[in-house]
Amino acid sequence: MRQENKDKREAEIAISAYKLLEEKGFSGVSMLMIARAAKASNETLYRWYGDKAGLFLALVERNTAEVATVLAEISDGTDPRDGLSQVGPVLLKMLLGERAVALNRAAAGDPSGALGRALAAGGREVVAPRMAKLMARFDMEMAPGAATELYLSLLIGDQQIRRVIGVLPEPDPDAIKARADAALDQFVRLAKVT
Repeated sequence: MRQENKDKREAEIAISAYKLLEEKGFSGVSMLMIARAAKASNETLYRWYGDKAGLFLALVERNTAEVATVLAEISDGTDPRDGLSQVGPVLLKMLLGERAVALNRAAAGDPSGALGRALAAGGREVVAPRMAKLMARFDMEMAPGAATELYLSLLIGDQQIRRVIGVLPEPDPDAIKARADAALDQFVRLAKVT
């Protein structure tokens, strides 16, 4: 199968998987159900993803890809404040979007913790080290890992959990930008960036 066709099929599978996750939760969904909804063969899903947990991890990685791309495109010569200004809104939009909400709800409903570990491996463990690399370019006394934690806390706060439990609507682009700008301003002050 040509890569272009495979990418299209993977997108269709992802759409079907998210829809079923939202309707039935992770434990209520099978690979066969996803295959049928996507009009794909069950064998294809198992060949591409291994199992349902592998498909879940692929969804997480797919959701994180835009943030990882933005971080990769920030050159070493970019002012780190400009870098955070670029990545902050993209990261917040992703974390508060419907796909992240569906993934987090599924992980929260998994008593084994396997999905939570997959969510961390394909999400935070991909993004945080790249954020720390950007943080290392600031002139400050704080260690890059601690600076990353501070910035993420300021950026996200409790908004993601409030989205997951259904008490916060998805913010519009203006609200996301305002939150990202405020987090950057607070970070610069608290981290004593010079």
